[in-house]
Amino acid sequence: MGKKVIHSRNIASLLKYQYDVDVVFGIVGIPVVEFAQELQSVGIRFIGFRNEQAASYAASAYGYLTGKPGVLLVVGGPGVIHALAGVYNSMNNRWPLLIIAGSVPRDEKYQGGFQELDQVSLLKPYLKFAGELTGTKKDANIVFNAWNSATQGTPGVSYIDFPGDLITDVVEAIEFHKHETKRITTGPDPRSIAEVTSLIKEHQDKNILVVLGKGCINSSLALRHFIEEFNFPFLPTPMAKGILPDSHRLNVSAARSQALKSADLVLVFGARLNWILHYASPPKWNSNAKFVQVDIEPLTLGVNNPNGTSYCIWGDIQLTIENLRDTLHKLDFVKHKGLTKELKEKIESNKHNLRVRLNPENYYGAKMLNYYSVYSMLKNLIDDRSCFIVCEGANTMDIARISFETDFPKRRLDAGTNATMGVGLGYAIAAKVHSPELNIVTIQGDSAFGFSGMEIETAVRYRLGIIFIIMNNSGIYHGSDPSTITNETQLPPTMLSEKCRYDLVARGLGAKGYLVKNLQELEYYYKKALVHTRERIPCLLNVIIEPGQNKKISFGWQKSKL
Repeated sequence: MGKKVIHSRNIASLLKYQYDVDVVFGIVGIPVVEFAQELQSVGIRFIGFRNEQAASYAASAYGYLTGKPGVLLVVGGPGVIHALAGVYNSMNNRWPLLIIAGSVPRDEKYQGGFQELDQVSLLKPYLKFAGELTGTKKDANIVFNAWNSATQGTPGVSYIDFPGDLITDVVEAIEFHKHETKRITTGPDPRSIAEVTSLIKEHQDKNILVVLGKGCINSSLALRHFIEEFNFPFLPTPMAKGILPDSHRLNVSAARSQALKSADLVLVFGARLNWILHYASPPKWNSNAKFVQVDIEPLTLGVNNPNGTSYCIWGDIQLTIENLRDTLHKLDFVKHKGLTKELKEKIESNKHNLRVRLNPENYYGAKMLNYYSVYSMLKNLIDDRSCFIVCEGANTMDIARISFETDFPKRRLDAGTNATMGVGLGYAIAAKVHSPELNIVTIQGDSAFGFSGMEIETAVRYRLGIIFIIMNNSGIYHGSDPSTITNETQLPPTMLSEKCRYDLVARGLGAKGYLVKNLQELEYYYKKALVHTRERIPCLLNVIIEPGQNKKISFGWQKSKL
């Protein structure tokens, strides 16, 4: 007979010592309280949220930032249901996530037990792995399978069911041996490399564009060598900003529309040809353009591609880049012409127009603030070297994407592939836990803030010095004029309460909160917020902006701003 321990300690020790888990996000309740305590007893930090949705978004983002599964702990039944937001978020963004949930004791199954739900059956068809702990040494294999499944190939989601009786049961201690669960990579098919490099060679004198998606976030150095050696213009998708510096001479973001329309050959690394890239279709794209897709997920390849899978490469992105590079050298491919004269002129023109629009001198004395006036001041106050920006909202996020450049990878989190609202506070908390040395600045619309505003208290409780900037236009997309509404049946569906005092809400939750109505106040209180965050006190700036116009509603990335 070996050493006996409660099973919670077994699983906590496995997570800590075999998989180097340093933080778990979640909410406790019956029956997982004891497990959370055991996590803490082995040195794992537990961040307790106010809502499973926000906790699941935090764990989801933490997986993206670390490159290994973020871990989420929730109660069974409704706790799991509330956490499905983060499950879907991780699945669609292809981020690694491990969920652990309590469940009804095994001898109470099928009797209408407390919060009883067959969670394994519910989740198994959609996740990479779903299994139930047994209270035996086999549980080491279950944890391994869950962790490994979330990690290998296309990152995704795994689920472990922890029956309530096992959480406090005394069982035989699990022996484990520390080893690295590293991602296994596979190189591309040499025939595909030969086809694509021949195609690139054929287009040597034509317009070539490299598109960078968040799927190649860990291949920054290889991509930089590839793009600079061959002088290829490139376009990052929103969360791929910083993989190569936004300030790079070959970045065409400032003339996105023209770059898309003029491209003859498009090399797409780690991005899907979905709504963010206009389905690779005219009128946004050149109707004769050829698209080469490179991805670790084979089911991505060929989707919305006018050429089907003809020029697609399945394999690890970094290994593929290295193979392309070596083969192009063998083909004596000389430097591409780079930016055309027309593209250079458009970039300079649009950058000039944006500089004018983001000059705070244009807005002093204005009756009300707007997105551009606020961002004009923040752009001067934010130091890219020490800042991480989380952004969500419609206009709030859309305009922020072109206003705040970054030269560093993994310094941006936004609504992502799903265009999800409500991610902001969870993402901000994950970012601060991951990078405590950085200034985490969260820019949200007032509608987006409402999804998870109570998590301000979570940031206060864990002394996470985050700056929250609420772009308050008193509405969803746009506000409304209350004077035109005579009874509640006329309330527009996009309307929120006018000039809501979110700053007072923040104060009530223990943070600092300030009301901002002009640029002088914005500058003063932002600098004050930086001081508070160094003292590990969260700070919220409630920035009142003009309500905007009642015009056709669309998500900003669906139309080109530049």
